[in-house]
Amino acid sequence: MKNICIDDNWTFRRGFADSIGMLNEDPGTLVNLPHDGMIGTRVYPDAPAKSDSGYFVGGLTNYTRYIMIPKEWENECVGLKFDGAMMNVTIEVNGCKVGCQHYGYAPFYVDLTDYVTFGEENRITINCNTSMYVNSRWYTGSGLYRGAVLCHGTRVHIVPDGVFVYTKEVAEGYAFLDAEVEVKNATLQNRLAEVEITVFREVSGEKESEASEVVGRTKRVIQINAGKSEIAKIALNIKNPVLWDADNPNLYRVRAQVKSLGMNRTHFISEKTDEIDEAETLFGIRTITVDSVRGLRINGKTVKLKGGCLHHDNGLLGAVSLYETEARKIKKLKEVGFNAIRTAHNPPSAALIEACDRIGMYVFDEAFDAWGMAKRGGDYSQFFESDWEKDLTAFVKRDRSHPSVILWSTGNEIPERGGLDNGYTLATELANTMRSLDGTRPVSNGICSLWSGLDDELMKNQSQKQNSSEGLIDTSWETITEPFTNGLDVVGYNYMEELYERDHEMFPERVILGSENFPKEIGFRWPLVERLSYVIGEFTWTAWDYIGEAGIGKAAYVEEDDPMVATNGWALMPPSGSPYPWRLANDADVDITGHILPQGAYRSVVWGTNNTYLFSMHPDTFGRTELMTMWGFPSVAANWNYKGYEDKPIRLVVVSRAEEVEVFVNGESVGRKHVSTERPMPNTAYFDTVYVPGKVEAVSYVGGKEVSRDILLSTGEPAEIRLIPEKKEMKADGHDVIYVGIEVVDSERNVVPDAEISLKAEVKYVPDNGHDKEESGCAILAGFGSANPITEDNYTDGETTSYRGRAMAILRAGYEQGEAVLTVSAEGLEVVREIFKLL
Repeated sequence: MKNICIDDNWTFRRGFADSIGMLNEDPGTLVNLPHDGMIGTRVYPDAPAKSDSGYFVGGLTNYTRYIMIPKEWENECVGLKFDGAMMNVTIEVNGCKVGCQHYGYAPFYVDLTDYVTFGEENRITINCNTSMYVNSRWYTGSGLYRGAVLCHGTRVHIVPDGVFVYTKEVAEGYAFLDAEVEVKNATLQNRLAEVEITVFREVSGEKESEASEVVGRTKRVIQINAGKSEIAKIALNIKNPVLWDADNPNLYRVRAQVKSLGMNRTHFISEKTDEIDEAETLFGIRTITVDSVRGLRINGKTVKLKGGCLHHDNGLLGAVSLYETEARKIKKLKEVGFNAIRTAHNPPSAALIEACDRIGMYVFDEAFDAWGMAKRGGDYSQFFESDWEKDLTAFVKRDRSHPSVILWSTGNEIPERGGLDNGYTLATELANTMRSLDGTRPVSNGICSLWSGLDDELMKNQSQKQNSSEGLIDTSWETITEPFTNGLDVVGYNYMEELYERDHEMFPERVILGSENFPKEIGFRWPLVERLSYVIGEFTWTAWDYIGEAGIGKAAYVEEDDPMVATNGWALMPPSGSPYPWRLANDADVDITGHILPQGAYRSVVWGTNNTYLFSMHPDTFGRTELMTMWGFPSVAANWNYKGYEDKPIRLVVVSRAEEVEVFVNGESVGRKHVSTERPMPNTAYFDTVYVPGKVEAVSYVGGKEVSRDILLSTGEPAEIRLIPEKKEMKADGHDVIYVGIEVVDSERNVVPDAEISLKAEVKYVPDNGHDKEESGCAILAGFGSANPITEDNYTDGETTSYRGRAMAILRAGYEQGEAVLTVSAEGLEVVREIFKLL
């Protein structure tokens, strides 16, 4: 079917739209999709979800647009396609309910053919409901956060996400492919149809690349009975293929076309028609195998997954998903050293999957966080029994042609893992359903320790601390969860690295994946992953910071006799340990603005960079006992500004994979040490000194020769604001974005790492007619804020406070060409401006 983006000019209202009269009474706000109806709302200390949602509150919202359905489509099929809508949505056409969707992350299609009026404008209203508290363990956002597409096509047409291409084998200079094209016959007659596929080589990995060279074409004829769908199965051989992997993201595009040839009654009755329906999808040629002897192999080469878990939100933009935003995220993660992401714990956006295809990132693609047993009172569990197969099917069909997707997950930390609620057979059924839709990839599930998921009798002797290693001394976990793993090709272990070698003895053929891992443990866990062939990688929690689960990563420094010491960090955990206004999880390698944190620097060193990273700890922490949540990281910072602490003791932390490091303060050595190779933090060296303003240098040596160094400087007071745009032009397509880094710098133009100053931003634009306008027709300030995990900021109101000397502005394109002017100001500092072109 032909897809028409209809993301522009929707009217957004709060509340439930139950009549056209209500719509007439409320003029609403004009917005472009994708749109998050929650991110611009207030946060409240008494939010029902508390720290789970970052103190945001859900509610009822609705979107309306009038759409002209041409008279020429009268003999066609018409529908709406959504990549996801948050959540419990109903779709109305001209006041009539035509569809609904509960799961906020799954793609879905609504057939409008029998409801629209051809040749006239039709009112489309979509109600969204995130008010069923508490519906998630993290921030969900609300509304049409992944956009909307209008589809139309002939009565004999390719169904949405109906094209599947996969690699059977690569050998002797050929790639042997199979294609499946699902065709629907919406007529009243049995019909024969010709299905043709054409394969193009994409000329580059960029989003706007043009498919040029034709490398294969073939076709076949199938019968589709009236009102039914049928799958055309087509073999295709590609000579001299270029393969896809994360380092070489070579892509192809397949175009499928279907043409009805006529009716098939007792014999074929030919019909002449020029009507052709078509659909396209990206794919890559690559093979996947996995076993406990050779591990995971992509195109015959062993790969260890350097993975990170990702929630779906995009920080300052809320849940809005745009290709440029997702691509930026993937590029930043590759800078750290990641080669894989896990879509925790739900189907991601199509934009994220395409970014992974084009940029080169393996994807562990996950379906559900809950099955039939709830984790939160308003979550998907209440719809799981009736909806899971529909939602799982839509998710797999959308993603199965994409080469970046190398592993499926049926769920995460499922309470049924101990067999409750028919969990054992349900686990097998979900895995088999995935395999029936796509037999080319392994299936997994992220299984955790038994801190939940058992009946009362068995729970008596179990630790109920989430993901604690307590209770893993005997083999009860293995015995209880073994039936749950039936049907899994790869068994995901959440935070249970200590079991890898023991479980290999019990299950020699089992392939193990660290499906979640504590971030601070990468230094001593990764060598184990590299050494064990049957462990194919690990996924840190998390790669990129996110809204909700606020404060699960934090460290505190207390006196030795403080009662909190006895809790071993559990006293810091949410909700009690993350009071209002905690917002972000604070557990990641990269913050919500895209700035790599010390945790990410540490990981990059473990994974092989020869860079040296120098950090300090605040003098107030010196000599105190460190308390840390399991998802925390030591409170280190690239900072040498501690006014008022002159001559006070301070600790410096150097991260390096060299043999030795030496630290200099104002040119004088404070010591040279071997870099630790031992737990808990290999690849580090600690130096205790006193704080003296000036310059600190850390130098790394291998074989006595310098390999790299890092510097910390004491800075002056804030003197100006520096804007760092990541680009100067964007397309006037409603979807493009420009990220503008904002730095508070001193008179020497050094970032002031402890600067916390109030900032204001606004965007005005000059359209092609040259007249200044206040309202932003060609661009808007879509997000403005900082990476501060504890904040009451409204990311949409143009006001924030810098955090560690930095903030971020995000400009989003409208649909008009012209120039957009970003202005950022702070009291006592010169106003700064930057001009951007909309093309």
